[in-house]
Order: sequence, then structure tokens, then C-alpha cells
Amino acid sequence: MRECIKSDELKKAYVNLLSLRLDIQQKRGALEEGASDVDLENKETDIGMLLDTLKNKIADIVRSSTLPSVNKELLGQVVTIVLEEKKKSEMMLGWMETWRNAVRDGARDSLKKVHLDQPEQNTSWLAVHLGLLGKAIEDDLKRVKAELLSSYPKDFNVFETYVSCYHEVAEEHLKELLEKVTDAKDYQHLLDFIIHSCPGDLRTEQGAVKLGQDFLKKIKAAYCDRLMENFKAAMENIINLERDEVWKMKKTPNRTDEGFLTSHINMDICQLTASYTRQLKGIDENHGKLFVRFSLEEIPEFHKRFEEEFRQHTLSLLTSDLLDLCLWVNYHITYINTFLLLKEQMQCYRESCLTQVVQLEKDMDEVTQRLRQTLLDHFKTDIKIFINDVHYYVIKEYVSQLMKKKYSCKNNRNEEAADKMRIQWKELRKLFEEMGSSLDWLYPLGNYLSDIIGKENEKSIKDILHPLVRDYPDISVCSYCIHLNISSKKQMSAVLYFRDNGFSLERHQVINQFNLIKRDTANIIHERSFFIDMEVTDGSRRA
Repeated sequence: MRECIKSDELKKAYVNLLSLRLDIQQKRGALEEGASDVDLENKETDIGMLLDTLKNKIADIVRSSTLPSVNKELLGQVVTIVLEEKKKSEMMLGWMETWRNAVRDGARDSLKKVHLDQPEQNTSWLAVHLGLLGKAIEDDLKRVKAELLSSYPKDFNVFETYVSCYHEVAEEHLKELLEKVTDAKDYQHLLDFIIHSCPGDLRTEQGAVKLGQDFLKKIKAAYCDRLMENFKAAMENIINLERDEVWKMKKTPNRTDEGFLTSHINMDICQLTASYTRQLKGIDENHGKLFVRFSLEEIPEFHKRFEEEFRQHTLSLLTSDLLDLCLWVNYHITYINTFLLLKEQMQCYRESCLTQVVQLEKDMDEVTQRLRQTLLDHFKTDIKIFINDVHYYVIKEYVSQLMKKKYSCKNNRNEEAADKMRIQWKELRKLFEEMGSSLDWLYPLGNYLSDIIGKENEKSIKDILHPLVRDYPDISVCSYCIHLNISSKKQMSAVLYFRDNGFSLERHQVINQFNLIKRDTANIIHERSFFIDMEVTDGSRRA
């Protein structure tokens, strides 16, 4: 019988095996209860081994039956044997299961033969392979219809069995491919094959390959995750390009036909969002909506990184020449316009993602406001410096008139002069406070000087010297006086001279007290100066 099996005389071998099996069954029935026969048991073992050999031979024939070189006469013998076994109610030998397993193994062999490049060898490895895979499945099933159906009885459900087996092994094969997939385009190829491009006989009524729902969900989720990662990377690349090709190169921003400064950023973000959303919606509507929400939530994160990089790489423009300053201003205006446009363009998602769009609008308003405020603060700083300079200059010119010794008060007119000085000083203070000067330390000086000038006697002036020297310690450090080797008391003398140019012992005492205070504070380091370059000159005219 082994020779019959080897020589493909399967039917003959099967008939002989049936005869032997029947003979053994009869002998087994003739034995007394509890008796055993070693020779009979050995024959049963031999028959079992022969049946396994026959099963394996049948499986090999069925396994290769979709090949063009299939032997139909031999396949007919297989069908006869399987059909005979199928008729036996006990189904002891599982011949139908053997047949079905062989069909599945043949399908698996067929798919493994399909050419497959490695990802590192060919960037289109998966697209090429899936195209070949679909054709292989389609050709095999066509051959089943054209050449195998006629070899089987109808109750075998041959074509349905082949389709079921190809479904099973196709899912196995796709799972193996999924382990190699890393790029978004390959996830898309895989999903496109399952949903749109697979052979028609493997599709469900909805048009897709019938696969386990968990597996399909896994692919969709992985594809969505990959697109999200790609979106983040693309957004980061927008910043990198702006840094390398615009800010570092000091490139002048583009203008619209209407003359408005603009950039490509808003269009890049819109196109990325629309493109990725369209790709996902083609696979799964829910994943498309999920991606829209994700992208709308990711844009504010992009704004944070963009602002940080922008500030870092354009700060040097403020310390360069006027052209760079103008470029710095134009960049701010450009991005204000850009993000305002982006805000408008994202309104198309308002209906489907209201919460995210509202939050995005708020974020964009904050971004554009910060850019505007940066411009305002910069120019406000320049104006403030200018106002401070004017304030310092005006006060210095005012006080320097006392140092020229052109005027002095007589006949108790010092009180009148002091009142006039207080009024003028009050007006100057009000003016520069309204202008926003930050030189608050200049304001007390007028009060000190008017108090010194207006005092009835010079003895009471001593009480004012301490706060005067404390707040304006450089009153004695006069470069003019040092250069001419003139005592520093000359500056204080100029103030006292304006009060009254007559000599008195009390004035001498005031000057001595002033010098003592200056000596005690000589080692103190002072952060600002006022009198340091104020000259004292002679000239006399009575007020």
C-alpha cells in the first residue's frame, strides 16, 4: 500500500486500507471481552500509520491544487476518498478537516511566494508588494473557479472554503507586514489595500477585506498616531525653515498684491491640517474628526515654540543699524498679519470642533497682542529714554543758572525768589510726570535749593545740608573745580551767593558744615550724578 501511495494510486491504496480496517474490526469483535492480541494491535498501528501517510499525500495534492500544473485525475482520487470519508457518520479520521487545512496551507504558500523587498532596499516596498499580493490572490481564486470547481461536488462549498482560507492567511500576512511598517505612507497603503484595493472575492458587502475588528482598529490607530507625529514634525520644520531661511539670512518679508506684509506659515499650517485630515477621513470618518481636534490643539503649542525661537533669533536686530531695526519691525507686522489670517482660515472647522476653534481664536488673539505689545514697548522705551534725557537736560540747565553767579538777592528778596522757584519747579515736575519721566530722583532738588534760598538766616540752612548731600552727593565733585584746583565749596557758595552775596560768619559756618558732611560721605559709592560736570563761574548782577 505504501508503494501505491508513492505511485499516486491513491484510490487503490484507500480501498485496501478500508478492507484491512474492516478485517481488523471483525477480528477485534471476535475476541473475548478483556482479551488482547499483540499481532492485531501491531496491525492496527500499521494501518494508522498508512492512513496518516495517505492523509499527508492527499494534503500535499490539495495544497498545490491551485498551481497551474495540478493533476486533475489525481485530484479526482482525492475528492473521491474525502467524499467517502465524509459520508461516514462518525467522521473518525477527520478527512474534511485535513482537506480544509490543506487548502489553507496552500493559500499560505502562495502568499509567501509573492516578492517582498526590504524597506531599506525600496521605499515603495509595501505598495509594490501589496499590488503583487492582490494579483496573486485574484489569480488563485480565478483558477479555483475555472479549474477546481468542476472536480468537486457542490456540497463541498469549494469556492467559499478557498475564500475563507485566503481571508485567514491574508490577515496573518498583513499582521506580519504591519510589524515592519513605520511610515505614514505605508500605513496608508496597507489600509487602502484592505478597504479599496483587495480582490473583489475577499471583500464584504461594505467593500473591505473581512478582518478582525481589533486588527483593523489597530492599523487605523497606528496610522492616526503616525500622522499626528508627522504633523508635529512638520510644524517644527516650519519654525526651523523660518529661522534658517528668513531670520538668519535677514530676508525681507513678502508682500501681498495689496502691499500687506505676509508669510507662508498660515498656508502651510492650513494645507497640513487639510491634507492629513483628508487622508484620515478617506480611511475612517471618526479618525478624521479626531485629527482635526488634535491639530487645532497643537497650533497653540506651535505658537509657544515659534515665539520663543523668533525672540531669540531676532533680538540682535535691535542692537544693529537702522535697517535691521526696520526689519525687526517688519517681521513683527508680518507675523501679526499671518496669525490673523490663520485665525480666519481655521473658521472652516468651527462647526465640527467649536470648542477647539474658540480656544484657538483666544490663543491667536493673545499671540498677535503680544507681538503688538512688543512693538509698542520697544518704541515706548525709546521715547522714555528721550523724555528722561530732556528732563535731565532741562533741570540741569535750570540749576546751572545758579552756578553762574550772575544774580543774587538783596533786601530780603530771597524769599520772593524762593517762592518763584518753587512755582517754576512745581510746573516742571508736573510737566515731566505727565510725559512719563522716570527720573524721580531729580524732583527733591528744587525743594532743597528753594528752601536754602528762602531761609531767613543761614544758620537754619544747616538742616537741609544732610538730605541735599545724601541725594546729590556729587555736588562737591565738580570736574571744573578739580581741574582749576578750586575748593569744592565753590558750588555750595554759588547757591549761597544767589541767596545773598554779602559775607557773613553764618555763611562761613554753613560752608564748613557742608564740607564736614562731604568728608563723612566721601567713601560712599554713588550710582548717579548731577553736579559732576556743572561749572561755577563768576559774574555778578543783583536781583
